[in-house]
Amino acid sequence: MSVLVGREAPDFTAQAVMPDNSIKADFNLKEYIKGKVGIVFFWPLDFTFVCPSEIIAFDNRVEEFRKRGAEVIGVSVDSQYTHYAWKNTPVEKGGIGNIRFPLVADLTKSIARSYDVLTGDAVAFRGTFMIDKKGIVRHQVVNDLPLGRNVDEAIRMLDAWNFHEEHGEVCPANWKKGEKGMTATAEGVASYLKDKAKAL
Repeated sequence: MSVLVGREAPDFTAQAVMPDNSIKADFNLKEYIKGKVGIVFFWPLDFTFVCPSEIIAFDNRVEEFRKRGAEVIGVSVDSQYTHYAWKNTPVEKGGIGNIRFPLVADLTKSIARSYDVLTGDAVAFRGTFMIDKKGIVRHQVVNDLPLGRNVDEAIRMLDAWNFHEEHGEVCPANWKKGEKGMTATAEGVASYLKDKAKAL
């Protein structure tokens, strides 16, 4: 599996169901996230089991992503029509409800291939990619099919990237928003560990 961190995120244009339930025939990743951070995540299939819990978890936090300058985009190998039907199926009947971010249709599986999350030439692993404002992947995590991802961790990574961009410092293990960072020098790490090593 490829590591995309530090590389330009693969761009794509595809059909997508938009937050207002319209179908956009030429949804383009770079155009949509221009000037923002992109959180692109893949799930295996619509109308399955772990997947709706993840999509709803992203939707429940979509405003948290947006107030941090990020847009969320979901991708699976289903068609735009299946995405639309899933959005219009009530949550209590296995649907996802009116999700407030684009759901991209990857019927040709070319997007999943370009992000190297396609498994068995069939469905995508649960991959999440954070793309900075310049289009570079800064974080990725890929889960196997039975393992639902931690959406709060995606927010923590976004906070860490924003902190680094603003202050130039690095974020040590278990860093959370509001905590101090570390100067990327021998003196900086020594000073940080002097105070924090036992709490790590």
